Amino acid sequence: MTDTLRGTAGPRELPYGTWESPVSAEDAARGDVLLEWTGFLGEDVCWTEVLPEEDGRSGLMAASAGGVREVLPAGAGWDVRSRVIEYGGRPWLALSGRAEDGIVFSHGPDQRVYRWRPGSDPFPLTPPGAWAGELRYADFAVRGGEVWCLRETVADDTARTAERHLVALPLDGSAADAPSRVQVLAATHHFMTGPRIGPGGDRVAWLGWNHPDMPWETTVLMVADVHPDGTLGRAAPVMGGDGEAVTQADWATDGSGTLYAVSDPGGWWNVHAIGRDGNPRNLCPRAEEFGEALWRIGLRWCLPLLDGRLAVIHGVGERRLGVLAADGTLTDVAGPATEWHFAATDGRRIAAVCSSPAQRRTVVLADPARGTLDVVRAPTGAPLDAYASTPYRRTYSGGDGPVHAHVYPPYHPDVTGPDGELPPWLVFVHGGPTSRTHMVLNQEISYFTSRGIGVVDVQYGGSTGYGRAYRNRLHGNWGLTDVADCASVVRGLVADGLAAAERIAIRGGSAGGWTAAASLTGEPDLYRAAGIYYPVLDPVSWRDETHDFESRYLDTLIGPWPDAEDRYAKQAPLHGAERIRAPFVLLQGLDDTVCPPAQAERLLRAAGDGPAPYRYLTFPGEGHGFRRSATIADSLAAELRLYGRALGFAPAR
Repeated sequence: MTDTLRGTAGPRELPYGTWESPVSAEDAARGDVLLEWTGFLGEDVCWTEVLPEEDGRSGLMAASAGGVREVLPAGAGWDVRSRVIEYGGRPWLALSGRAEDGIVFSHGPDQRVYRWRPGSDPFPLTPPGAWAGELRYADFAVRGGEVWCLRETVADDTARTAERHLVALPLDGSAADAPSRVQVLAATHHFMTGPRIGPGGDRVAWLGWNHPDMPWETTVLMVADVHPDGTLGRAAPVMGGDGEAVTQADWATDGSGTLYAVSDPGGWWNVHAIGRDGNPRNLCPRAEEFGEALWRIGLRWCLPLLDGRLAVIHGVGERRLGVLAADGTLTDVAGPATEWHFAATDGRRIAAVCSSPAQRRTVVLADPARGTLDVVRAPTGAPLDAYASTPYRRTYSGGDGPVHAHVYPPYHPDVTGPDGELPPWLVFVHGGPTSRTHMVLNQEISYFTSRGIGVVDVQYGGSTGYGRAYRNRLHGNWGLTDVADCASVVRGLVADGLAAAERIAIRGGSAGGWTAAASLTGEPDLYRAAGIYYPVLDPVSWRDETHDFESRYLDTLIGPWPDAEDRYAKQAPLHGAERIRAPFVLLQGLDDTVCPPAQAERLLRAAGDGPAPYRYLTFPGEGHGFRRSATIADSLAAELRLYGRALGFAPAR
């Protein structure tokens, strides 16, 4: 082996996995700041920002001449976050286009709705939750002296039993001590989004669905008249149902009564216009997605502008921002971003969070009329970006068809691997499973690739972003299709000459933890180690342990219970767990209501005294998806130690 000094004859040559990297576990934990839920307060763009150093509190932030500032009174610990359906929903809204009118927001610790005006302290609009169980609110709209929203009433600590209503809250705070002042508007379905009020205030729309459907399987778009006294007339369905999923709806701004709906009657989420005649018209028929799976209440991908055009987020396997004209012409906003999220508009401008393979999450402001794109909140930690791998898309052949993947080769600007040595590889498996990951600059991926470890991020069958048919490949096959698709990608890497079969590990969280664990039993000769985060492992018990939103998810992923009882046993990662040979680390938040610790502990009992060594790390105060910097850093360090031992390298630190 040669070891050439930098600056004399090129990069140093060191064994893969041993490269010393400046991207520490602590950097990976805090480097990709979670920026969400953009909006406007007057002329200012605001957003929520998770603060890992403050136990994952979500601050409402804005940009000013002196840099980023917190909007709500400093030092009070305001946590702008809703826990609706456990994954949350849009937690704040400006009350008008004037900054002095302030905002309403949901406060994380008590889940009450508060109103705030600049120069004053927030005051509550809703009663404490104890009178009827925990009350949660999200996805707000303003009508006169009221704010309308979704209310969720959770009756138990596991969030297993819940009810949902559309409600009206007086903006004067009179309902804070008088629950009877909260007016129930509608309860058409077991699950609902918040209301979308028409420009004239006389019509309102929302989405609804019932068990066992998930919102990407079947939803119904409901519309009702609003009476002068603020009560609703009879709600009627106008689109969706019977295997069609409307994922968003918004009214045209011109008062015409046109309702825009993002729905998939043709197998792709396209934008439709529904006139007063009730007939939907596809505005831009394309084999592309103009929406995503509705995991969080209040997400938007189609934004009506004041000039009659629509700002849309669209693509296949990625998302770009475009402007859709009335004649169906779609023009993308210029810029390098390949992923756009959490979009909002004031009617003229679009605020959003965007990213790309060369750029971590950034809050930007687009003005289509002026053709400008301005950075509002730049990413931090730019010096470490030089250590990021340049990814590329690769499609492999699987047993059920193509399998899409994002490939991140090992990379360090000052180090290279020896000729003839193949690097260790780590398979990333996303959660959901009806979800996807984004091919963007990601500090967690850089943590591995800058040490000489390749990462392949598999978008297995069932992932979003590739149309309904690709999603449906997982129907009845969870634990089979996902495992087989990951294995197809690994074998493709080996066939491409990029990987050695004996140097492959796999990692995933939640549903990705299921696939990682199932891969150890389903492909015992393929993986040498696994990192498993807060997993689903025992589907039979999980049906009764998880929260209401996902409690019937398995009807689609595996089959209706108890008719498919045999599949529940055979497809679960616990099946054959006693034969697991590869070492693994299991990481679990003790406050997780989505995948409770009991799920993880069943794997340990099933593995028993088998041949696989393991570590089980638990974290008090963490729920589903770690938020604290120390937790994330400790977890990554534990993973790296495991992969070094299992894949034959000694990490530099």
